[in-house]
Amino acid sequence: MTSTLPAATTTVPAQGTPLPASAEAGPTAPPSRLRSSRSDLLLCGLLLVAILVVQGWNIADYPTLSDDEGTYLAQAWAVQEGKGLAHYTYWYDHPPFGWIQIALLTWIPSMISPDSMTVGSMRVMMLVVSAISAILVYVLGRRLSLPRWAAGFGMLLFGLSPLSVVLQREIFLDNLAVMWMLLAFTLAASPSRHLWHHFGAGIAAATAVLTKETILIVLPAVLVTMWRHSHRDTRKFAVTGAVTACLLIGMSYPLFALLKGELLPGGGHVSLWDGVKYQMTRPGSGFILDAGSGSHGVLESWLYYDRILPLGGLAGALLLLVTWRWSVTARALAGPALTVAVLAALALRPGGYLPAMYVIQALPYLALVLAGGTASVVHGVLRRWRSEGEKRLLTGGRYALAAVLAVAAGAYVVPRWYEGDRTAVTLDANAPYKAASKWLSSEVEEPRSTRVLVDDALWLDLVHAGYRPGLGVIWFYKADLDPAVTKTMPRGWKDIDYVVASPTVRRDAVDLPNVKAAIQHSTPVATFGTGADRIEIRQVQTTGTAAGGAR
Repeated sequence: MTSTLPAATTTVPAQGTPLPASAEAGPTAPPSRLRSSRSDLLLCGLLLVAILVVQGWNIADYPTLSDDEGTYLAQAWAVQEGKGLAHYTYWYDHPPFGWIQIALLTWIPSMISPDSMTVGSMRVMMLVVSAISAILVYVLGRRLSLPRWAAGFGMLLFGLSPLSVVLQREIFLDNLAVMWMLLAFTLAASPSRHLWHHFGAGIAAATAVLTKETILIVLPAVLVTMWRHSHRDTRKFAVTGAVTACLLIGMSYPLFALLKGELLPGGGHVSLWDGVKYQMTRPGSGFILDAGSGSHGVLESWLYYDRILPLGGLAGALLLLVTWRWSVTARALAGPALTVAVLAALALRPGGYLPAMYVIQALPYLALVLAGGTASVVHGVLRRWRSEGEKRLLTGGRYALAAVLAVAAGAYVVPRWYEGDRTAVTLDANAPYKAASKWLSSEVEEPRSTRVLVDDALWLDLVHAGYRPGLGVIWFYKADLDPAVTKTMPRGWKDIDYVVASPTVRRDAVDLPNVKAAIQHSTPVATFGTGADRIEIRQVQTTGTAAGGAR
């Protein structure tokens, strides 16, 4: 079912009258079907190759493996192996659809080479997600009436920022959720205005939320985009259909919990209510602008990799929101600008919890608004103030000024991005993890009867090395927090043979009595790396004989 209007040829203002592309800074008439535009296909293809080369080079070795990556991949492994929705008790910390997608992405590689189902090896599958997301950034830019070069610039900002290169390599649910939400925006901005495209936008948005629930705060921006790009005669049907599709798909998660009898708390089972309560009551990490807070540390880690995209994109979003009433560019990019504003406002709330991967949700929209702002400046310098009788010398001066601005921006950005990306493609940050995995695989005499506490980044490595999943190689949190594990440890920490004391384990052990005691009553038998990033393999000393010993 479609509207009676032909495909839109330009951004349509609130009055419904088409505005010539030359009348405003930035917007141009994109082709109604990008796949029929050879120039768009060629530019997008070349940029995609560059992005994938940079993101894929050295992907297994940088950045450092994280416990979150290991958790999601281990849960995907459990799905593949038919062991349930998680490698331990699934407790509704996140909707399971995220790692079900990871299981699908890694299914064929894991069938061909089961031992390759480890975090470092399986990061390569995130290139598929990065490629789709980068293409959607370009398509969305064109559908929001950015010139071809500006849409390409936005794609480069999204794909080659050192911050993007680092975070998009990692096996995070946020990267999958961003891909689905970009698809929702792209369908909402469809120039053909098919009602089924808008229904599809609702389905894609719901899929994003079921992948990572925190992305639901972006939904209002999707509705704004759909409102602007739907025809007034079919707008009510489009928005109603999209909202209905989103709600129906989204309700599958609580319905799943209800059918399992795990919607509300009760004796002897986990519940969705408890999972939501945990997420809503997590200890805050402080105000992001307070220099001593954890949130400020997260902000500093983002700016360490790249200041241009976060700060430039935020400034561009604020400018677009301020000029919304009289700027066609601002109205065209209202959805991305609103997304950046909402995410920034949530990050600025006092006392909130700010995870390091939070910025992933903002990256594509920061890139689009920065590209749109750049297009506005270029248009203003080259065309906006040009009069009919302007002399050739003045016209040349305009182009010279534009060239100077471009060179100045490049001189500032390129060296900084070069250093950040060079680190990502050359540094081996995971040598300690690989060495620890090799030691535990070769130096422990009886892996099947040995109990080792590890972070989830190494969990699958040891499963492939012959340790018993779940009760032999133990995700260290579970030694204190999962009754299914603690009931098999009647002597508590004394039933542990080794602790792999990674930075994550050492940091969180203070709140985990069994883990803390096991570290206190152990001695290092092997150490890999130095300083705070070192990994110690510690053998627990008890009055009894350890079940497994080193060769």
